[in-house]
Amino acid sequence: MTPGLVALAIGLAVALIGGGAWRRFNGRMRAPGAARLSVDKRHGVRLAPDELATDVVTSGQLGHALGERATLVQFSSAFCAPCRATRRTLADVAGMTDGVAHVEIDAESRLDLVRDLNVLRTPTVFVLGGDGRILRRASGQPRKADVIAAIGAAAFSDSRRHNPTEL
Repeated sequence: MTPGLVALAIGLAVALIGGGAWRRFNGRMRAPGAARLSVDKRHGVRLAPDELATDVVTSGQLGHALGERATLVQFSSAFCAPCRATRRTLADVAGMTDGVAHVEIDAESRLDLVRDLNVLRTPTVFVLGGDGRILRRASGQPRKADVIAAIGAAAFSDSRRHNPTEL
């Protein structure tokens, strides 16, 4: 084998592994603090903990009222095509579920929140409980079923916090 063919095979293997990892983690709802793929120049691609400066988001920070049951917070940017599809998905879920609000935030105009919540790309979606606690997050376009399941987890979490002996 020639060195060029070996380099091509290695490049193809790296692209397949990277693409598989991207597909697996893109748009998946996960709990805050869970591991996420991280890329840096020194260590390459690795799993790293998701570090947030805050674990509660208030209505004052958002500039909108929180939903009674849950709030779907979406960080978007102007020329982001997946952001439009995510907006439709979240609006559908919020419209069909009582007590759920959908708030879309322009990432470029709210850099303070982007930094506090470690938003690295758009769309990024947060599912907040009724009290503003961050319950789930997704980087990339989440599936509708995953958003609905995250709202169900928010309702379960709230009921458990209010009535710990019932469960």
